[in-house]
Amino acid sequence: MERMCALAQVSRAGYYRRWQETEPREAETALRDEIQRLALAERFYGYRRITIKLQRAGWRVNHKRVLRLMRQDNLLCLRKAAFVPVTTDARHSWRIYPNLAWRLQPTGVNQLWVADITYVRLAESFAYLAVIIDAFSRRVIGWAMEEHLKASLTLDALKMALASRVITPGLLVHHSDRGVQYACGEYVGLLAALAIQPSMSRVGCPYDNAMAESFIKTLKQEEVKGSSYRDVAQARGSIEYFLAEVYNRQRLHSALAYYAPAEVEANPTLLSRVMGRATAGSSAICPDFSVSP
Repeated sequence: MERMCALAQVSRAGYYRRWQETEPREAETALRDEIQRLALAERFYGYRRITIKLQRAGWRVNHKRVLRLMRQDNLLCLRKAAFVPVTTDARHSWRIYPNLAWRLQPTGVNQLWVADITYVRLAESFAYLAVIIDAFSRRVIGWAMEEHLKASLTLDALKMALASRVITPGLLVHHSDRGVQYACGEYVGLLAALAIQPSMSRVGCPYDNAMAESFIKTLKQEEVKGSSYRDVAQARGSIEYFLAEVYNRQRLHSALAYYAPAEVEANPTLLSRVMGRATAGSSAICPDFSVSP
């Protein structure tokens, strides 16, 4: 170590100070990412089973550390039939609105918007991305990315969508999950002020927001998984470019007869080719998940 420090012209104390500032956080982030993957794959596993799986995979952790991280990331196992992604906190006292998107088939833009939140791993932490998608054209019309899950995150995405669209009061449905970011008074108040009808997924049914979930899967596969983001600024720049230029303007969608969302919105003659598609919601019957105590 002394020789390497001498060759690099740094002091040993300086090297160890830098190591303590970065390496432990990077290792912690890698462990949290692996816990997120295991918890989402086995959503009824508790911290003890997650610890065993981590140890068998070569991680040197104990159950106390895993419990602490799972509690911080809201990943403790489910005890009742409910589908709760890590970015969703549905344990609140705000009003829950009925699902209006179920079997709703839009015939044009600005009739149904779907919204969701996902997490993006950074080098030493996590960031959160909120998106709003037009269900007819599949175009991402609003997004925001921050290192928190406050209501301002989803509000910024909604305001971006509203700034780019001209809507007809009373004819637009906004669909989301039951998370507090979408149910809080400030968010619902903005929808009400513009006569936008709020809609929320049924309890325990991930299929109700299938279009947003499908988009997030595409985003993770085609952009996030192939990238290494240093911080939220770098992640925001890369993902904004992917959404605005690649996904909206270049990517061919099978649900749009292999046209890009921007092509469908710009050329009215293409609209008839995407009519009669599957609805944004789902008529699938959600399974009755049962969990043994």
